[in-house]
Amino acid sequence: MEIAADTQVILVGVAFFAGLISSIAGSGGILTLPALLWAGLPPLNALATNKVQSSLGTLSSAWNFFRRGHLDVKPLGLSVVFAVAGSAVGTMVVQSLDSAVLTRLIPFLLLAIALYFLFSPKISEADHPQKISQRWFACTAALGMGFYGGFFGPGMGSIMPFLFVWLLGHNLVKATAETKLMILAVNGTSALIFVFSGYVIWQLAIGMSVVQVIGARLGSNLVMKRGAGFVQPIITVITLLMALKLLFFP
Repeated sequence: MEIAADTQVILVGVAFFAGLISSIAGSGGILTLPALLWAGLPPLNALATNKVQSSLGTLSSAWNFFRRGHLDVKPLGLSVVFAVAGSAVGTMVVQSLDSAVLTRLIPFLLLAIALYFLFSPKISEADHPQKISQRWFACTAALGMGFYGGFFGPGMGSIMPFLFVWLLGHNLVKATAETKLMILAVNGTSALIFVFSGYVIWQLAIGMSVVQVIGARLGSNLVMKRGAGFVQPIITVITLLMALKLLFFP
């Protein structure tokens, strides 16, 4: 598939900004996926290309959180397994079904999350008591988000931190770091399936991946440096804007 040079430059610029934003507050896919569709890619090619470049950007921020001591992988093992299983099923389902229902529902979910972060008390740097066990979290939230991520995906980076904070009682910086691992598992699984299905437009995926990695590294550094006081308002604003964008400019 031939993509004009100026269009590729625009897509690369969007990918850098999406990597930066996504590593802080999620929802980068709501920028890149519409951009790929705008460039004329068929929906499945756009989803596949978006998964590949997003996965590499998420790998960059997840590794940055891990090496700086903000991400403990071991407690998330079961959640990762369920997320991978959900992602595999969701990716296979989306290749045969219309995702229009989720497209209509997700802005309302994002709007609810934005309002939660807007009106909830300021989230502290410390953890607070959890509502459910890690096992139940894996069987419910991780599995469900894995399916959603494989089936559609945009907004997952805003929803997952909310679930870690609300259900497991984690502080927002920790939840943001853990979200990167979960998204890496979900998008990585989905990307591999799309690669073997032959839907990825590699000329776009490679260029967008490079700048995603750079943007994700910069954004994750900001999260670790500035803490929850920086992340909470950013995630509120980004999630609210993404919800309004999907509601009024689908």
